[in-house]
Amino acid sequence: MTVYLMAGGGTAGHVNPLLATADRLRELEPDAEVLVLGTAEGLEARLVPQRGYELVTVPRLPFPRRLDADALRFPGRWRASVAATREILRDRGIDAVVGFGGYAAAPAYAAAHREGVPLVIHEANARPGIANRYGARLTRFVGTVFPSTRIRHGRVVGLPLRREIERLDRFAARPEALATLGLAEGRPTLLVTGGSTGARRLNEGVSSGIDAILAAGWQVLHITGSRAPVDDPGLPGYRLLEYCDRMDLALAAADLALSRAGSATVSELAALGIPAVFVPYAVGNGEQRLNAQDAVAAGGALLVADADFDEEWVRGPFVDLLEDPALVADMAARIATTGARDGADRLVELVREAVVADASAASATER
Repeated sequence: MTVYLMAGGGTAGHVNPLLATADRLRELEPDAEVLVLGTAEGLEARLVPQRGYELVTVPRLPFPRRLDADALRFPGRWRASVAATREILRDRGIDAVVGFGGYAAAPAYAAAHREGVPLVIHEANARPGIANRYGARLTRFVGTVFPSTRIRHGRVVGLPLRREIERLDRFAARPEALATLGLAEGRPTLLVTGGSTGARRLNEGVSSGIDAILAAGWQVLHITGSRAPVDDPGLPGYRLLEYCDRMDLALAAADLALSRAGSATVSELAALGIPAVFVPYAVGNGEQRLNAQDAVAAGGALLVADADFDEEWVRGPFVDLLEDPALVADMAARIATTGARDGADRLVELVREAVVADASAASATER
C-alpha cells in the first residue's frame, strides 16, 4: 500500500487542486492511503475532513518579509516545524509528498528532502510563490499550469480540476442549469463572479451598468460573494446571488464570464471553452494578470485593469462586446485551445514518475 502526503492549503487555489489530485489517486489506487498536511486556520481545516481525508496540522509559519521580532523567531520555529513533519513522514511511512504551496508546504518540502522521500510540487500560478520556488530547488518533479511559469524543473501538467468541472458537459447540463438558477432559455447568459468573498470593483461596475447589459439582449447571473454585496434592482433577466453552491451549473449556463483571474478560474473557463473578460486583482504580486495572458494572447479573453473597470467601461467597450455575438463565439473557440481537462491525470503521472525514479535509484544503490 502506497501512502501519500498532500501538503498545502490556506486558500481555495491551493486546496481544490490538492483535493482533486487526492481524489484521482484514491480512484486509481483504491488501497492507497492519502493524508493531508495543512494548518488549523486555512480553508483545508474545513474542506479536507469534509472530503473524507485525514488532516494533520502544523503551525502556520509565513516566511518573514522584513526584519522584525517574527523574523528573529522564524529560524527556531522553522526547525521545529520541519522536525515535526519529518516525524510524521517516518511514523506514517510516507512514500511520496505532493505539495501545492501555502504555509504547510515549505516544511513538508524540507522534511521530504531530508528524509529521502520522493517530492512532487504543483505550482498553480503563472508567478510562483515563495514556498514552491524553495521546493523546486529540492526536486526535479515540478508541475505547472501555465507554460509561461518560470520555476526550476517546471513542466506543464495543467490544473487538477474539481470532478464536477472536469466531467461537465455544458450543453447537456444547460437546461437543468437554466431551470435551477432561474434563467430563461433563448438568451445568452453573462456570468459575473469575483470568487467566494466577491470583488467590489466588479460588483459595482456591473450594478451601475446593468440596464445597458440587459438592453444588449443578455441575461446576467451575478454571484456577488460575501463581502461586496450590491442592491438587487429587481430587473427581469438579472439574477443576483451572494453564493452559488452549484458552480458547475453556473458554468453550464454561461456564454461569457466576467471575473477575476485566479488560476482556478482561468483554468476552468479555458477547459470548458467559456470566453471571458478578466479583471485581475490589483493587490498582490501581479500573478493574476500573468495567469490570464495565454487566454488573452489566443484571443479567447479580454484583460481590463481593475482601475479601468467602471460604469463608463461597462456601458462602452463591454456593451460593444455583448452586441457582437460573432466575436463572442470566436473567443469561445479560441479560449478552448488554451484549456485542458486532464490536469489531475497528468499530475498523478508525475507523482508516479517520481516514485518509480526513487525506487530505481534505491535499487541501483543496493546493487
